[in-house]
Amino acid sequence: MIEIIVFSLIGIGVFFSVLRMIIGPEVTDRIVSLDTMNVMITGIIVLLSHIFKNEIYLDIAIVYGVLSFLETVVLSRYLEAKK
Repeated sequence: MIEIIVFSLIGIGVFFSVLRMIIGPEVTDRIVSLDTMNVMITGIIVLLSHIFKNEIYLDIAIVYGVLSFLETVVLSRYLEAKK
């Protein structure tokens, strides 16, 4: 039961993050929105690991989190160099 509540709350968060990514007036708003969405997707992967009782999903979540962090850093540096 608690998993349904958590999935629905994360789904609402992803919806608002996608909405912010579409409407965001600045590119930096879109990058922050993308980073927020990546954090929520990492949370979903961790929750799936708990539901299916399979630890391999935790490894996937760690790799996804690291790649998400690198994506944010690369995009931020690209925007900084562009100015």
